[in-house]
Amino acid sequence: MQLRLRIYTIVSFVLFIVLISRFFYWQIIRSKDLSDEVRPQHEKKSIEVAYRGKILASDGTVLVGQADSWNLFAEPKRMINSNSDAEKLSQLLVEDVYDTKMLGEEVRRIESLVSDKNKSWVPLKNRLTTEVKDQIEAQKIEGIGFDRDEVRVYPEASAAAQLLGFLGKNDISENQGYFGIEGFYHTTLSASYGIEKRETDLRGLPILFGQSKSVPSYSGADLVTYIDKGVQLMAEEELKNGVEKYGAVNGSVVVIDPSTGGVLAMASVPSFDPRKYWEYANDLFLNPVISASFEPGSVFKIITMAAGLDSNAIDVDTKCDICSGPLRMGEYTIHTWNDQYFPESSMTDIIVHSDNVGMVFVAQKTGIDKNLQYLEKFGLGKKTEIDLQGEMTPQLRKEKDWKEIDLATSSFGQGIAVTPIQMISAVNVIANDGVSIKPKVVKQITVGDKVYTVQDSETGHRVISKNTADEITQMMVEAAKYGESKWTYKRGYGVAGKTGTAQIPISGHYDAEKTVASFVGFAPYRNPKFIMLVTLREPKSSQWASETAAPLWYNIAERLFLHFGITPQPEYNRVLP
Repeated sequence: MQLRLRIYTIVSFVLFIVLISRFFYWQIIRSKDLSDEVRPQHEKKSIEVAYRGKILASDGTVLVGQADSWNLFAEPKRMINSNSDAEKLSQLLVEDVYDTKMLGEEVRRIESLVSDKNKSWVPLKNRLTTEVKDQIEAQKIEGIGFDRDEVRVYPEASAAAQLLGFLGKNDISENQGYFGIEGFYHTTLSASYGIEKRETDLRGLPILFGQSKSVPSYSGADLVTYIDKGVQLMAEEELKNGVEKYGAVNGSVVVIDPSTGGVLAMASVPSFDPRKYWEYANDLFLNPVISASFEPGSVFKIITMAAGLDSNAIDVDTKCDICSGPLRMGEYTIHTWNDQYFPESSMTDIIVHSDNVGMVFVAQKTGIDKNLQYLEKFGLGKKTEIDLQGEMTPQLRKEKDWKEIDLATSSFGQGIAVTPIQMISAVNVIANDGVSIKPKVVKQITVGDKVYTVQDSETGHRVISKNTADEITQMMVEAAKYGESKWTYKRGYGVAGKTGTAQIPISGHYDAEKTVASFVGFAPYRNPKFIMLVTLREPKSSQWASETAAPLWYNIAERLFLHFGITPQPEYNRVLP
């Protein structure tokens, strides 16, 4: 009897130890794991939706908006009849249900994705509209679900695509802004979803003293830009027509408010459709205005002339004593663009005739050191720091590498490279009375009911004197009236402008036929409303800017005159004082 009692006691003790051990294991060691596993059963989670910020034109109308998009997924384990479900879905997912080939391919694609019943989740289709989502849900297909996603809406279709950029996915499938405004202001535009978690009982009711966690949602800020939608659309229309008419490989237009540096329009051809960006080659995403360099040719002459005048190396009455014929420099001979020469040319004559030899004269008077100082003051060789993602800059030669022939060729815009945004920013110094203003796209940032004006740390700095700017402006007015593009000039509107035709360097030499044609100008020359640069690469109808870029510039300018209420004035037909 005592033996049985002893055995019973030992067994009871062992069982007690085992039971305590198990309790310790479940309650202490596995407590967190078990809590994590059971939490979804007694936890209620809700997500508060927030939206990415909008991008607005200067008048407050939407350039880029936000709408709901849905990603369709399937749970093959839960699908009862995969084949018939695939047919139902295909009818709603293909663009043309009468295209039997397309419909058949879509059916087979979905069947292959849901055929493996061991898979718990597979994606079927992304970027569905709410309308299509509702149509699919009406079919009541078991094992089908949706995830909400962000999609950008473009009321003006593909207008300003390279300026705006697009919203894509990064390496971990998160939304990410790329290029242009979307890329530069990605963090500012980004939204943060709100999440609320509460412990609930078996009936789904909140537990009074249960755990809860709440993270508020934040919508992205809205951006109000300087972009004038009317100017943007007319620039794109005229540019497209110009590229086709002159047979150019590509082209670009940028229009800026001279006093603020605000970008009113920026267009390039070819471009892409941001609504379907994945269908385009990556090189089309780059904005040529800020990312592509070119040798500017004769539009650069006004920068060289400004350096000479402002440094007092020359004055407007200085006469060129080497302008009677071609200029020999070692193994090189420099000619004028049309092999016409004008002895004893004034500085204004040099600009009007676009005289290469005359520009060498100016550069030699200025000297390499001073010339380099002014190139840097005009912002060449460094980024403008415009608020767009993707800006690049060609580098200037180091001072020790400059030779006399480099000084000579750069004086008329060959052997030196710029981006269009650098070129128009440099010329805008002249339009803005000698003061440099950084170009910018975004004017205001709106967060809720608060509006913040975007301001530069530097409001502008003087590059040349106002007197020098006035003198160069007068030369540009004379060039527009009487230069090689005089046939395109619009009397009475006070245009100050300059053409540029630059041969394209290929394999160590310049191609005699392929050029970049450009025209830069502002109007009216007193208190200008706009400054605009037009560039055309390899126009086939004519290699000369006076016959391609200049007429295209004036086609756009005519519409800008009307847009800004600029009317012909008799004083603009007189010689400048």
